[in-house]
Amino acid sequence: MSISAQDVKELRDATGVGMMDCKKALEEADGDFDEAIELLRKKGQKVVKKRADRKAEEGLVVTSIAADQRLGAIVEVNCETDFVARNDDFSSFADRVADLVLQERPDDLDALHALDYNGERTVQEELVRMTGRIGEKLAIRRFELIEASDDGHIVSYIHPGSKLGVLVDVTGDDEQAPLDVAMQIAALNPVAVSRDEVPESVQEKEKEIARESAISDGKPEHVIENIVNGKLNRYFQDNVLLEQDFVKDASTSVQDMLDDADVSVHGFVRYALGN
Repeated sequence: MSISAQDVKELRDATGVGMMDCKKALEEADGDFDEAIELLRKKGQKVVKKRADRKAEEGLVVTSIAADQRLGAIVEVNCETDFVARNDDFSSFADRVADLVLQERPDDLDALHALDYNGERTVQEELVRMTGRIGEKLAIRRFELIEASDDGHIVSYIHPGSKLGVLVDVTGDDEQAPLDVAMQIAALNPVAVSRDEVPESVQEKEKEIARESAISDGKPEHVIENIVNGKLNRYFQDNVLLEQDFVKDASTSVQDMLDDADVSVHGFVRYALGN
């Protein structure tokens, strides 16, 4: 049967798939609009299967914050190339997924994939549709929600390029200090807010490394524990947020900067693309 240009355009508008693919789908479906959509979805599923062994290591880290700043979501969405990561459609999809995580609070990726995306498709179906249209392996790798502590609020920082994102739970009225501490977390990747939050297993590992190093260097037995404790303290200074040197002013610590601004940090989430 004859397929009109208007029919092709309507299918293109409904699916976002290229004009030639839409025309072929309509021809194969004898003009049946719904069947053509299913054919296009099947094409997308084939692309997913075909590219299943490909590596999706590019992408975006995006965040979404509730209007009252009491809850924040961070999501990593992957693709194969940086070119696609800079595509407006891909970026819009990532932002929409972050908003859905914030609104629906899914328990895991399976629950996220099953969420309604736009009233017509689930998140998984939209992922398949975009895979078919873009021609790259796409994936939602991970997500996390962080809820503000009592009297706290969530602050977001996305590093230029959207490859690195941070959510921080803070209390205090100062506007600049929370952003500064979010940038600090992005730059120096602390393992915890305070040394009390560093897992005992991590501390023991650091002490073991320091002890073995001191022994191999031939240090006297009576000074080894002092060396071990000194190196553990140095580990805290390098890797615990409040004890790190402030990136904007190395003469002061993050703790001192926050004290001056009357701001406290209660927790954070940091996502770096692929890590």
